[in-house]
Amino acid sequence: MKFYVYVIQSQVDGRLYKGMTTNLEKRIKQHNNGENKSTKGFLPWVLILHEAYPNRVAARKREIYFKSGSGREFLKEFLNR
Repeated sequence: MKFYVYVIQSQVDGRLYKGMTTNLEKRIKQHNNGENKSTKGFLPWVLILHEAYPNRVAARKREIYFKSGSGREFLKEFLNR
């Protein structure tokens, strides 16, 4: 089973949300259907980055990185390309 780390961006205010899932398409739909408490107030969301990993541990490490200060800087640079 593959694990995906993803970053979505709110079209309302540009905020980013970082997460991990095994079913990327379903998870993005959940965000855009308002099924996630922390993202439902900022609909709609657009997928801006996703990466596949062979196991949960590797995916979780990358998710934690994206949520760190240096990971946020990386995403800022990524968005400004």
